[in-house]
Formats: sequence, C-alpha cells, structure tokens
Amino acid sequence: MRKTLIAIATATAALALTGTAVSAKEKETGEEKLAKLLEGREAGEPQSCIPTWRNSNLTVIDGTALVYKAGKTYYVNRTAHPESLDWTDVLVIDRFSGTQLCRLDQVKTIDRGSGFFTGVVFLEDFIPYTKVEDKAES
Repeated sequence: MRKTLIAIATATAALALTGTAVSAKEKETGEEKLAKLLEGREAGEPQSCIPTWRNSNLTVIDGTALVYKAGKTYYVNRTAHPESLDWTDVLVIDRFSGTQLCRLDQVKTIDRGSGFFTGVVFLEDFIPYTKVEDKAES
C-alpha cells in the first residue's frame, strides 16, 4: 500500500511539474512578434501618409501595431490605443486621400464572426523600417 501511495504522489508531482513547464512557456506577445518581424531593419523618419495600392499587405499584431508591407519596407503604426487591436476584427478604412493611407483616415473595426461594430482605431504616424544592407556587399 505504501508503494502505491508513493507511486501516486510521484506521478502527481510529475504532472504538476509538466503543467508548470507548459504554462511557463506563454504565448508570444505582440511586442515579441513585432521585434521578430523587424529584426535586421532600421527605423526611418515618421510619415503621416504612406502609399497603398493593396490592402492585403496590412497585418494586425494583437495589442501592438498595424504593419503595412510595401516592397522591402514595413510601415509600422502603433495607433493611439494599440491594446485594442485584435486580429479577430476586420478593419474598415475610409480613406480621404485616394491611394494613400494617412493618419487622419477613419478606421473602424467589425467583429469577424458577428459583423457588429466593435470600435475605432486612431492612426498615428507610420514608421518605415527597411533592411540594413551589409556594408561588405557594397
């Protein structure tokens, strides 16, 4: 009987440790995702408008930023309240400047599942990030 209790206690302890190890490895944060995306890139001068001709290059990084890819450049917009950004929302953009996306454009969010309005995104300046070229290649 004593051996059975020790085996049960050992198994319970092993399960508890496994559970701790799994919870210790938490989901990657938005800041971590953005850092990986921008690795090897250098920030440029902030811009109030960026050229956009394809919305398919716009990515939402939960709770962090909107990222628009144009060629080799990533434009990052941290928005006024980045904590409200969620990939499950659909962005509806009312542009006032044709093919450009500007900080004054209106961006609404719609729940992907229900279709209900969920909020408004207030854009800030766009920060361009371009790859740092290796000086030896030049």
